[in-house]
Amino acid sequence: MGYEKGTETYMGTTLKGITWNHSRGYSSIVAVTQRFAELHPGFDIHWEKRSLSEFESKPIEQLAYEYDLLVIDHPWAGFAARHNVLLPLQSLLPDSFLADQAENSVGPSHRSYDFDGFQSALAIDAASPVAVHRPDKISPDDLPRTFDDVLELAKSGSVIYAATPTYLLMDFYAFCNTAGGSLFSEENNLRVVDRETGVAVLEDMRKLASLCPRDIFRYDTIALHEALCSSGTAVYCPFVYGYVNYSRRGYAPHLLKATDIIRYRGKMMTGVLGGTGLAVSSGCRHVEEAVSFVLYALDPETQRTIYFDAGGQPGHRRAWLDEECNRQSLDFFKDTLATLDASYLRPRYSGYLYFQDHAGIVIRDYVRDGGDPVKALDRLDCMYRDSLNL
Repeated sequence: MGYEKGTETYMGTTLKGITWNHSRGYSSIVAVTQRFAELHPGFDIHWEKRSLSEFESKPIEQLAYEYDLLVIDHPWAGFAARHNVLLPLQSLLPDSFLADQAENSVGPSHRSYDFDGFQSALAIDAASPVAVHRPDKISPDDLPRTFDDVLELAKSGSVIYAATPTYLLMDFYAFCNTAGGSLFSEENNLRVVDRETGVAVLEDMRKLASLCPRDIFRYDTIALHEALCSSGTAVYCPFVYGYVNYSRRGYAPHLLKATDIIRYRGKMMTGVLGGTGLAVSSGCRHVEEAVSFVLYALDPETQRTIYFDAGGQPGHRRAWLDEECNRQSLDFFKDTLATLDASYLRPRYSGYLYFQDHAGIVIRDYVRDGGDPVKALDRLDCMYRDSLNL
């Protein structure tokens, strides 16, 4: 089902790869590359890294022109399928391998890169928002379980979360979907969500933000984890894209413990799926070698050993169930898997990223500064309709 070591020697073959600038995204793939190169003399991949914000928004067609292998975000799947900037992996990888990836997907990670039958990438990394806390400062019995519990704890100044525009938009989706709102429904007159749900959610989001330090509006997911593991007053975050690194010995000043996400309106929140996928550019100069590397990097044995050991957050379910991976990470995987499995898959149509890049600002402005929630929703709807024509 996975990679089998061959005797190929790829003399003088060097590919270029692009990933993102965090240990979870960089040191992990570099370690896998090093071992693959040892198994295949003459082969190497020169990995470059970009910031988290660039990873989420820089046009993929530019990257595909410059690089052979790309670590990408799944909302690009529709654009990739429409514009052929990435190779269709369903035509290049063994059926048995693809079946294993699908069967062992963490939540909808595997199918998130499949758009109308075009498999643009494979889930090398899996993530969704989870709850995170400082186990040295708050006991398990005192952890919030519901949104109302979070509001109560936030009154003490102990709660922070990532509130830059993109992450507030993801929170908005999560709240709306959990509340039963009809997101991005054509039957809903091309609205992002029905007015009743949207208004109620925006008011709840503003209520929470009003009880938290203003610094939250500067935090992306990485900055949030760095702030929480420092010696500040915050002890708890109700929802943030999980980073296993901060639950591992030696990585941060104070260990962080991840658990399943909170409950909202009587249900566990359906956080928005994140994670990353490994893709091959349509302009790749050495397709056979690139595909062989993909098979190795996504192999379940690689995922639960070399990839995880070097700081990765695997995409293969076997790694999430692995006793050693959990032992080294305060049970990060075991204690958040239910959240990942219930996660919401956001839109992936070709023009979606235009909406995501602009809509978060509208959410941020309302949550931070207040205003008319109906007008905010009207602006979102206009952006949504515009994005459908791109």
